[in-house]
Amino acid sequence: MKWTNSFIPTLKEDPAEAESLSHKLMIRAGLIRKLSAGTYNYLPLGTRVLNKVINIVREEMDGSGSLEVLLPALHPPEPWEQTGRLKDFGDIIFKIKDRSGKLNLLGPTHEEIITLLVSNEISSYRQLPVILYQIQTKFRDEIRPRFGVIRSKEFIMMDAYSFDIDEEGLEKSYRKMYKAYCRIFDRCGLSYHIIEADPGLMGGKGSHEFTCPSPAGEDLFIKCGNCNYSANPNFAPINEFGDKSSETPNSSLKPLKDILTPDKSSIEAVSKFLNVQPTEMVKTMVCRTPTGQIAVLLRGDHELNFAKLARLVSAPVVELSDEKTIEKVTGGAMGFSGPVGLSARGGPTGNIKIIADYSVLEMKNFVTGANKKDMHFLNVNINRDFKIDRSADVRIITEQDPCPSCGKRMLKIMTGIELGHIFKLGTKYSEALNACFLDEKGKRLPMIMGCYGIGVNRIIASAIENSYDENGIIWTNSIAPYQVIIISINPADKRIREVSEKLYQDLRANSIEVLWDDRDTSPGVKFKDADLLGIPLIVTVGKGLKDKVGGKVDIKYRSSGKKESIGVDKVLEHISSRVQGV
Repeated sequence: MKWTNSFIPTLKEDPAEAESLSHKLMIRAGLIRKLSAGTYNYLPLGTRVLNKVINIVREEMDGSGSLEVLLPALHPPEPWEQTGRLKDFGDIIFKIKDRSGKLNLLGPTHEEIITLLVSNEISSYRQLPVILYQIQTKFRDEIRPRFGVIRSKEFIMMDAYSFDIDEEGLEKSYRKMYKAYCRIFDRCGLSYHIIEADPGLMGGKGSHEFTCPSPAGEDLFIKCGNCNYSANPNFAPINEFGDKSSETPNSSLKPLKDILTPDKSSIEAVSKFLNVQPTEMVKTMVCRTPTGQIAVLLRGDHELNFAKLARLVSAPVVELSDEKTIEKVTGGAMGFSGPVGLSARGGPTGNIKIIADYSVLEMKNFVTGANKKDMHFLNVNINRDFKIDRSADVRIITEQDPCPSCGKRMLKIMTGIELGHIFKLGTKYSEALNACFLDEKGKRLPMIMGCYGIGVNRIIASAIENSYDENGIIWTNSIAPYQVIIISINPADKRIREVSEKLYQDLRANSIEVLWDDRDTSPGVKFKDADLLGIPLIVTVGKGLKDKVGGKVDIKYRSSGKKESIGVDKVLEHISSRVQGV
């Protein structure tokens, strides 16, 4: 493609609205343009990169034996109501009404739709296993779209679904997808971690995330510097404490005492006011579950892990209770909640179960709220002053905790971009939507399902976050918009134009993707744009043609910055031999 025939609107400065590095470079390099919050136009260069990523995904999915389908983006609400996810997803689902007033949904994902399709078409074990996938646009009404295409309201996903007759079959399908994902991300040139993860609203018994380390990422993950264990903090177990006895010798217990703490409702404020450490305090968090309110006790410096808590109480989601509910349950103002008098055994404030994190069990003479405005208790102790109903690991792991795998205290919390997520769904959807088959004995059983998703747009952003310098993007050859860019220093010069034209045509004839910068503009602008675009090989046709021995062109390797001069008669051969490895 000749630059003068293309549409590549590059920018010299970072756009004001762009937050992440990849967002800035995608706009500056003319890959995308914003239409509205969370929606983007893909320009010619961006579309080329997008199509290359899609082709890699499609090739690897086809190679794994998966079969491509295309499902509607417009969904009826009934299947979502049958699985309960219409309520679980809440306002993140776009809802629209057609001219007859019927409600429709813009699909944020397709578990319900694919399960309905399979339930109507597959009835025998002889038709299983099967893995179906699609590459489709999804829609989610994100409260705060961020970082360009990393978190947007409209995005492209590859989502695959496996259907098997038993758990053994699911494990085979899961491993097949696991390996296909590795090949996809390797071919795209990405650095990534595979981490154990929480299934969340998807449900199921197990899942893994494929995460690209990046400061622009909104997902946290932990990594052990000793054994390379990686996990989502919502999933990582904390093995330091365990379910120990909360019995404490009476001789070491100090008398319970209340103390005035005016307008001090946060851990930080109370800690400073009373001159105690957060590790000497216990915070009481009142949470709402589908079956009622619960109180969760955490050490003052720890954070509640809502995913762990939801799994513990077998709830799809757990949230903090609102201020009015907290006041009703505890009898006091929000920020002053405490466990004393808060019991499932008929305390004065009503029937509420108390769950203590394991770390609280080893504490004694700690500070808590007193369930009265501007009041706290000193020297609170389990069993003497209140009872707990259950203890469990319900907090987020920290860098100070031992590794769940090797036990070494070498954890590091990192941020990353979630590239893909695979789930062992089990029978959650097949049972709800009656996707069953007849086994060898004629018994009707629910299909065992797996679900596998890849954020196609995020691969592009992650590739940029992985590979760039102060001058712009550095693409790998596999997903670069072009493999080679030819810069004609002065297109008006007959010799320069003739050599550029011949090289351009020869490269195209050899199926090498080439962009020819034939603009009538300064060399400086062309060099800056070439670096910004990140095309792997930059070929400059200019003063080297004056070389006495046949003339030369200059080649720059974008990734390393290495430069060399090659004779005009050897340049095609030279580029052809290197284009696959740049």
